[in-house]
Amino acid sequence: MNRLYGWRGNPLYHTGVLAAALFAVVLVTGVYLLFFYRIGAPWESVARISRDVWLGSWTRSLHRYASDACVVAVLLHAFRMLVQRRTWGPRVLAWISGVVLLGLVLICGWTGYVMVWDIQGQVIAREGARWLDALPVFSEPISRAFDGSRALPGAFFFLNLFAHVALPVGLGAVLWVHVARVARPVLLPPRALSLTVLAALGAASVLLPAAQGSRADPFATAGRAPYDVFFSFFLPITQPLPAGLVWALIGGVGGALVLVPWLMRPRAARRPPASVVDERLCTGCEQCWKDCPYEAIQMVERTDGRWGLVARVDPDVCTSCGVCAGSCAPMGVGPAGRTGRDQLTAARAFAAERLAEPGAIVVIGCDRSAGRGAPGALAFPVTCAGNLHSSTVEYLLRAGAAGVLVVSCPPRDCWSREGVKWLEERLFHGREAELHDRVDRRRVRVVYAAEAEANLVVAALAEFRRDLSRVSAEGREPDPDVARDCETAGASGGAAT
Repeated sequence: MNRLYGWRGNPLYHTGVLAAALFAVVLVTGVYLLFFYRIGAPWESVARISRDVWLGSWTRSLHRYASDACVVAVLLHAFRMLVQRRTWGPRVLAWISGVVLLGLVLICGWTGYVMVWDIQGQVIAREGARWLDALPVFSEPISRAFDGSRALPGAFFFLNLFAHVALPVGLGAVLWVHVARVARPVLLPPRALSLTVLAALGAASVLLPAAQGSRADPFATAGRAPYDVFFSFFLPITQPLPAGLVWALIGGVGGALVLVPWLMRPRAARRPPASVVDERLCTGCEQCWKDCPYEAIQMVERTDGRWGLVARVDPDVCTSCGVCAGSCAPMGVGPAGRTGRDQLTAARAFAAERLAEPGAIVVIGCDRSAGRGAPGALAFPVTCAGNLHSSTVEYLLRAGAAGVLVVSCPPRDCWSREGVKWLEERLFHGREAELHDRVDRRRVRVVYAAEAEANLVVAALAEFRRDLSRVSAEGREPDPDVARDCETAGASGGAAT
């Protein structure tokens, strides 16, 4: 998909926001259709809408196709989170609320098809009534309403319409919970992707208008009809089963989905540690608080006798992404073993062992990129590009590297959400914990390459080598002491010198 669309337009990187955008399309078109729907004549009013070739048919078709695409986007988003193991720990709330969102989308679609009251709507209504009759809730079986002995009351269609309109309100509330632990949530895809998807759905609505089935008839056996596979997929599975077994199946599938975060949780020994703050070094600059992608850091009043604020990490919310370590100029915060000071210590050992030959290029690759095995370069691994401290880049250059190439996941697929974004801001745009102005930016480069895109790293390395050959090496500083520019005042708790 990256090869076809590039990382900016890859729809698989935008599945969550695509689902939100498609649901917005469903809402807008649904409001328009609501003005022409009649509770007393549901099938006839939908047929009248479908006969309006200028706007009615197109709007109804767009409403249906956007609903189908929304289900696909939600399923792809859930699958992506599952295979990338973004379900456990602080992400439990997002996963469980996502499961609830999927259920609400399906129920909302089912009530919409019942409103049409064609063969498909009748079959869905009868199947739902059969399930509800198995619950000890109602005084008489609901299925009797569909046996043809009497006309369906208008209250049935009114309640169905009310549920179809009210469910999106609840869906919006659950969506708010879904992104509650995410800083700066993005709810819309890039404009180019949005317009492309909307244009494709619009064209399909014109060229292939959504069909309406025959009028529902309680005295006729349901036959062939234009069933929507995205919302009626369950019928071949559930219709042959007793209602009690259907409820057991629903409970089993729902329970398994809810338990996914605990089933996929790593063993305690393999779980990455949460970030911690060395309060002696914290200057209260608030940069880690601003950059944290999950709002796991708060600024609180000091209790050590010093004036001002100090950063405090909530371990129950921290995902151990390490972005805070890259944000901290005095290197006073980060997961154990991955703070800026730990990186500089590793860089010193790396330089002593690997930078014996001049002119080498160091490739700093994050765990989930293609930068770990770059041919003809020295690999310096980090867990996430956002975890990389700018002082590590400077040290490697001053220790003898001809250039530093940082290979990260594409920004829309960063494990830490905003790690690549903040890295580029620090390296090239002067964001706090910035790369010093004395560093020649021509010797630093960032490239995006997912795990399967090693070809991009090879091409970027070749281009980087050509560019470095034109950069004069004059004025290179001698090997530095790792603490020369990055040490703090130590136990006195002063700011970075």
